Amino acid sequence: MTEILRIESEAVRNIPVTDAYEKAVNIIVDKVHKHGGKLVTSGMGKCGQIADNIATTFSSTGIPAVFLHPSEAQHGDLGVLQPGDVMLLLSNSGRTNEIVALVSLTKELYSQIPIIVITGHPEGKLAKLADVCLFTGGAPEVCPMGLTPTTSTTMMTVMGDVLVVNTINATGFTREDYAKRHHGGYLGRKSRDNF
Repeated sequence: MTEILRIESEAVRNIPVTDAYEKAVNIIVDKVHKHGGKLVTSGMGKCGQIADNIATTFSSTGIPAVFLHPSEAQHGDLGVLQPGDVMLLLSNSGRTNEIVALVSLTKELYSQIPIIVITGHPEGKLAKLADVCLFTGGAPEVCPMGLTPTTSTTMMTVMGDVLVVNTINATGFTREDYAKRHHGGYLGRKSRDNF
């Protein structure tokens, strides 16, 4: 267990820090916060689960966001897109067929929608299609077979957190703002403490 924690924590510490994060946050703040668009996240398999989690976290912190399943997008769900939206796409391989197809479909519908990609392969097909590419660092999976998404999904989750927190800082989102969006449960009660 200690070795797995060491490997994954090292992978997180070695995520490349570039100005791509600032570019991504600036796009999200401009298109969504200032001009009323929304963030649309997508990914296939485990990446899709992380993308869904990122969308819900953004929504609770003042950035309207939805998860779009890439396969369902080909069967009508692409209609959720609007011209002022931003896409955040996750693919560790950087060449997931369904996500590459989603970029093409999106550009055919609204060519101006910015594409932000989180990937383990910055020279892959998706990275080349992206307006902003965030590289995980490409650390190998901690799974003994080197196959099961483990380290890669950890890094993507952390990178999503970085985007959310930096967006919160950029928009000036407050505890009071959070309380208006999160009414139930422990966090709802905690957000309303002291006011």
